Amino acid sequence: MMRIIDNVEVDEQPIQIQADGVLLDGDLAIPHAAHGVILFAHGSGSSRHSPRNRFVASELHQAGFATLLFDLLTEEEEEVDQVTAHLRFNIGFLAERLVFAADWLTQDRRTASLPTGLFGASTGAAAALLAAVDRPQHVRAVVSRGGRPDLAGKALPAVKAPTLLIVGGDDDLVIGLNEKALARLGSPVKHLVIVPGATHLFEEPGKLDEVAHLAADWFTKHLGAA
Repeated sequence: MMRIIDNVEVDEQPIQIQADGVLLDGDLAIPHAAHGVILFAHGSGSSRHSPRNRFVASELHQAGFATLLFDLLTEEEEEVDQVTAHLRFNIGFLAERLVFAADWLTQDRRTASLPTGLFGASTGAAAALLAAVDRPQHVRAVVSRGGRPDLAGKALPAVKAPTLLIVGGDDDLVIGLNEKALARLGSPVKHLVIVPGATHLFEEPGKLDEVAHLAADWFTKHLGAA
């Protein structure tokens, strides 16, 4: 379905990804003349409907990138996780789901020719880094928003994709965790940006705009411009 989003024509279609015997729902959005595709890994307790990720996705469309937002969990798994919270912190499990989605992008005719970047939030950032290690030939860049890259653990030195970590200036605990993760990252191109006056969710006026612009610039640099 063609939609006009912020004066950009975007072809948005619901899709399903088969992952280890289950079907995961997603939304694929492709602007005209896209020169890359960004796969989103949402944070703990969130989904493809995350308003923050959808805002960033709309800004990436402006920069000429297609986006895929999809649910890392099925509806049944989500219901269980709302009670137990055990899946949202199972980084290996989430990374496996993300790899299925990355492989799907390389096989679908609409995205097969586009270089892939990963955008991870909260625990999804750690899953994105594990997926980048698992698929180094596909994943060309990674961006983390308010993420927990430290949860990628022993995989951090094996990350080779250019990686940008974005943290709110008032998110003290997560700043420290990101600084330690940055030191362990194996990527030769890595950077930490602390956004002044922003808390963990970047809910303050204009702060999510900063995240979106930083992400668009990073992906443009490392995935290629139009």
